[in-house]
Amino acid sequence: MATVEQHHIMDTPAFDKPVKLAIVVSPYYKDIADNLIAGAKAEAEKAGATVEIINVPGALEIPPAIRIAFRQSNFDGFVALGCIIRGETTHYDTVCNDSSHGLMLLGLQGANIGNGILTVENRGQAEVRADPKNQNKGGGAAAAALHLIALQRKYGASNSGVGFLPRSNDDDESFQIA
Repeated sequence: MATVEQHHIMDTPAFDKPVKLAIVVSPYYKDIADNLIAGAKAEAEKAGATVEIINVPGALEIPPAIRIAFRQSNFDGFVALGCIIRGETTHYDTVCNDSSHGLMLLGLQGANIGNGILTVENRGQAEVRADPKNQNKGGGAAAAALHLIALQRKYGASNSGVGFLPRSNDDDESFQIA
């Protein structure tokens, strides 16, 4: 059985404009995925966010699905949910590393993502981590996405007077169209 260390949990951020989250989930282990979703939806509800569930076959499909939604729709953030349980082969390492790496790359490109893909040694660890009444990793992933959205809204709202802005064509007398 997994032990739980005490750690600080930040308060759910408040928003003055609506928040739209996509929960991208692999229901490969359906009962575990359902618990992760329940925790994520409860956390989103506390923030007043609307949620859309997007199902994909496995953890490796989560980053590409988020990329599609990030580029082609209007979600403020994403919650990646799934479970990878160690098996007898090195496939576990590939799936863990590649899904995590894909999410990090998307985050560095500006997607607000909470990573709730469990990487565990056995089903018992997954059940404890997914349970909303226990470790609630789905709720934690939703909270992470909400905090990133709040941060983006705080610092991304205005860029006037800070940094370098492109010159307006009207201000550049040497600019000519042939």
